[in-house]
Amino acid sequence: MASKKNEKQNEERGELGARLAATPFSFMRRFAEEMDQLFEDFDFRRDWLAPVLGSELGAGIWSPQVEMLQRNGELIVRADLPGLTKDDVKVEITDNAITIEGERHGEKEAKHEGFYRSERSYGKFYRRLPIPEGVDVKDAEATFQNGVLEVKMKASKREQQKARRLEVTEAAAPKAHRKAAGA
Repeated sequence: MASKKNEKQNEERGELGARLAATPFSFMRRFAEEMDQLFEDFDFRRDWLAPVLGSELGAGIWSPQVEMLQRNGELIVRADLPGLTKDDVKVEITDNAITIEGERHGEKEAKHEGFYRSERSYGKFYRRLPIPEGVDVKDAEATFQNGVLEVKMKASKREQQKARRLEVTEAAAPKAHRKAAGA
């Protein structure tokens, strides 16, 4: 009887170990492999989303690093766009948001003894950032230098409110609601 109990415990441990080994990342990898196989069955290649996401799934998903700061009465937005030119970038501004979008192109060539390899990648990007109240967008200026886009706008100085500490109280326990038997 003890051996049957041990066998059952070992089985349960094995199942638990298998579940623990199935991390979210291994699940995602397995799911992606199965989806690739499914699309291959219907004659779609891995780049079937290229018009939407770029030539490769990883290469098409790119978002530039952006920082927004206020200094000397100006709101400054900077975006790191390495490898791009000013012609690759489009900036639009409204009273409440700034939109930075464009497309990057990449080309790699490798020539070694006995082989030649060439890769091209394309990817669109789009960032929309909210502009705080009090910013005057009428005279906004955009410059592009060494792969960095910088947009400057006049910003009125906002009054800084002093921080105050809030007292945290314990909430009263909610009362249970009962349904009427006949209602």
